[in-house]
Amino acid sequence: MLQPSRRDTGIAQNWKCILICLTMSLANFQYGYDTATIGGFQAMPGFLAVYGYRDAKAKIGWNITTTVQQLITSFLNIGTIIGVLLTHLWGKRFGRRYGIWIASLVSFIAAGVQIGTEELVGLYFGRILIGVSNGFFITFANVYVAEVSPPHLRGPLVSLFGVWVSIGSIIGATINNVTKDYASKLAYQIPLATLYGIPLLLSTLVFFLPESPRWLLVQGRDENAKQSLTILRGMSFQGREELLEEEFLEMQRGIADELEKSKRSVLKDMFTGTELRRTLICFGVILSHSSSGIWLIIGYGTFFFQQAGVDRPFLATILKSFMGLMGVFTSIFLNYRLVGRRFSMLLGHGSSTVFMLGMGIAASIHGDSAASGKAILGCALCWYFVYNGFSGAVSWPVANELVSSRLRVATIGCGTAINYVFAWLTSFTTPYFINSRELNWGAKVAYIWAGSNAATFAFLYFFLPEMRGRSLEEIDELFQNRVPTREFPAYHCVSAEVAREQVLKGAEKPEPVR
Repeated sequence: MLQPSRRDTGIAQNWKCILICLTMSLANFQYGYDTATIGGFQAMPGFLAVYGYRDAKAKIGWNITTTVQQLITSFLNIGTIIGVLLTHLWGKRFGRRYGIWIASLVSFIAAGVQIGTEELVGLYFGRILIGVSNGFFITFANVYVAEVSPPHLRGPLVSLFGVWVSIGSIIGATINNVTKDYASKLAYQIPLATLYGIPLLLSTLVFFLPESPRWLLVQGRDENAKQSLTILRGMSFQGREELLEEEFLEMQRGIADELEKSKRSVLKDMFTGTELRRTLICFGVILSHSSSGIWLIIGYGTFFFQQAGVDRPFLATILKSFMGLMGVFTSIFLNYRLVGRRFSMLLGHGSSTVFMLGMGIAASIHGDSAASGKAILGCALCWYFVYNGFSGAVSWPVANELVSSRLRVATIGCGTAINYVFAWLTSFTTPYFINSRELNWGAKVAYIWAGSNAATFAFLYFFLPEMRGRSLEEIDELFQNRVPTREFPAYHCVSAEVAREQVLKGAEKPEPVR
C-alpha cells in the first residue's frame, strides 16, 4: 500500500494552487455550454424556422434533416480534431497560457459568425471554429492543471474538468429552456451571445497565473520554473522550505533524465520503448469518452429525449447536467482519500453498461409510451451520474498522468484527435438511428453503447494501473522499470528519496538517473 508523502499537505495549505487550478479549469466551461446549447437548438422552433422545415408529423411541428443534424455536430468534432492536432506545435513553443489566449480569440470569432449568419455554410464554419477553440481549451487547461497540482490533489483538481463542463451544460440548458419558445432567431442567438462571457473572463484571469514549471524546465528555463513552483505552492511548505526544494529537484531531475533519453522526434518517441505502453493506455483512456455513448446524450440529448417520448425534454436536459455535476462532486470526494483512479474508471464503465442496457430494454418493451419515457429518462440520468463522475472526469487526470512531460501535449493531443474522429463518426451516424424519418430506433440505439462500455471495461481491467498519490516523476519511474499493472500500488519508488538526499547534501545541479 502506498504511504502518504511528507509533501501531502492539507487542502487549506494549498488554497492558492487550488484557486489557480479552478481558474484554469474554467476553460472547460465552454465545451459543456456549447454542446448543451447546440443540442437544444435542434428542438427549437426559432432555430428550425431558419435551418429546418415544417413537419406536421413532428411533435413540435418542425423538423430538421438528418444531413443538417449530422453536419452541425460533425463540424464541431472536425474543428476539435484540427485544434488538438495543432496543440503540440503551439504548446512546444508558446506554453500553456498562450494556448488559452489563442483559444479565446478563436472563440470570439466563432460566436460572432454563428450569431450573424443565416446560411448553413456560415453555421458550419462557426462550428468548426468553436471546435478548434475547444481543442485548445481542453488540452492546455487539463495538461496545465495536471502539471502544477500536488500529487495527492492531482486527481480531484484535474477532475474539475467535469465540474466546469457540467456547470456549463446546466447554464446552457437553462438558457435554452428560457428562450426555447421564442419564435424568432433570438431563440438561439441569445444563448450564442452569452458564449462571449467565458473567453473574455478566462483570457483576463490567465494574465495572473504562472506558467507550468514542468514546461519551463523542458524549455531549459530552470530559474523561471523555480519561481513558478514557489508561487503555486504558496504557504503549503511554510516552515519546511526544504520540501519545496525537494519537489523542485525531483521535477528537475526527472525532466533532465527524460530529455537525455529522447533521441528521436516526439512522434517516434511516443511509440518506442516504454513510451509505447504509456501511449496506448493513454489513447484507450481518452477513447473511453467516445465509447461511453456520450455523444448520443450531449450531441442530441434534447432531441433524443423528445423522440423517446419524454414530456419535457428541455427540463430533462437540465436534470441530466445536474446529475452529471453531482456525480463529479461525489467522485472528487471519494477520490481524494478513499478510492483510486482505476476503481473509478471501472465503476463508471461497468455501471454505464447496465444503464445503457436499461434504456434499450425500456424502448424495446414499452415503445413510445409514457412509461417508456420515464424509464429511459431515469436510466439516462443515472448513466450520466456514474459516467460523468466516475469515468468522464477521472479520465483526464489518468490520461495526463500516463505520459511523460516532454510528450504530454503531443500524446494528449493525438489521443484527443483520435477520440474526436470516433466522436465525429458517432455524431454523423446517430441521426440515422434516432430520427423518425430514418431508422427510428430511438432509445434502442443504447444497445450499441452497452456493448461498447462493456468492451471498454475489459480494456481498463487488464491494462490500466493505479497511479493515485504518485508524483509524475514516480510514474515515469514505474513505467521505465516496466512494473506490471497489478504491482503499481505496492512498488517502492526512489525518485523522491534521491531528491531528498540531494537537498540534505546541498546539491545544486542534479544528475540524470543512469
